[in-house]
Amino acid sequence: MRDESAYSQMAAELLAWYDRHARVLPWRVPPDGGKADPYRVWLSEVMLQQTTVAAVKEYFHRFTTRWPNVEALAAADDADVMAEWAGLGYYARARNLLKCARAVAAQGGFPKTRVKLQELPGIGPYTSAAIAAIAFDRPETVLDGNVERVMARIFDDHTPLPAAKPVLSDYAARLTPVQRPGDYAQAVMDLGATICTPRNPACGICPWRGPCAARASGTAPSLPRKTPKAAKPIRFGIAYIGRRSDGAWLLERRPPKGLLGGTLGWPGTGWAESGLVETPPLPANWRALEEEVRHTFTHFHLRLSLRVAVLPIDAPGHFVPDAQFNPRDLPTLMRKAHALAASELGA
Repeated sequence: MRDESAYSQMAAELLAWYDRHARVLPWRVPPDGGKADPYRVWLSEVMLQQTTVAAVKEYFHRFTTRWPNVEALAAADDADVMAEWAGLGYYARARNLLKCARAVAAQGGFPKTRVKLQELPGIGPYTSAAIAAIAFDRPETVLDGNVERVMARIFDDHTPLPAAKPVLSDYAARLTPVQRPGDYAQAVMDLGATICTPRNPACGICPWRGPCAARASGTAPSLPRKTPKAAKPIRFGIAYIGRRSDGAWLLERRPPKGLLGGTLGWPGTGWAESGLVETPPLPANWRALEEEVRHTFTHFHLRLSLRVAVLPIDAPGHFVPDAQFNPRDLPTLMRKAHALAASELGA
């Protein structure tokens, strides 16, 4: 067991390390660099949910260039935001992003407490704590995957995730300082991302190598333990990619709720493990492609068969002229389908 002075010393050592080694990120204010912008903190935290820093940087730049503050984002068209989000995945985040921006703009700014932040659309326990700590310097306990890993190793806790979350949160709370809690939150996340990595942790250069119980016992590389996940099922579907004789593409806006909700995509069937029925969007000479699209969602693998057709100029439906069509506006699954079908349709 450690006492409060030991925890305070550990926090101070980590902050000193952070002052020298903080990652330079487009949404981050450097240590002692002034106040963070709550809008940029919130936007980055939403984008980073289940996504890597490398993947988020370009999206963050585009969003903040086009919508530099929460009021601008609140006034944006839903379709424009969904198009900019395309490819980042987990599209419920984008829908909640707009709802949250509009709620924040309506009340004149972001609330400063974790409790009030968590009342906003799309902001859960982790995100509310991160915003409160980083943007408003509140001593909140921030617990993401990096922090969970660090805590499991520092305290050599072998409780498997997700059951371990409450105890790891308790460990993280003990270490969170009253002074500079925002910098501390970013420091412990940086530690997990750059030193205390999932594989081959760099224990020799870690600022917490001394008090780390797992390093002392030799168990660090095996922590945190995780409960084995069940194998993901495989679902099947069919997408119909039609191009009119003048080059325009047949597209549809998916329903607002559900996977890929609110995004632009190709007409198609539902996704099921069996019992698919062909449901082309209109009569045409639909040809099956030999290749299929394979894509993985959180809870299942998808195998998507493709049908292509050249459609007459008077074909009904929502067509996007070729000059206005940009595959980047599509989610990754639909981009993969376009990449396979484009040459078949003269694109």
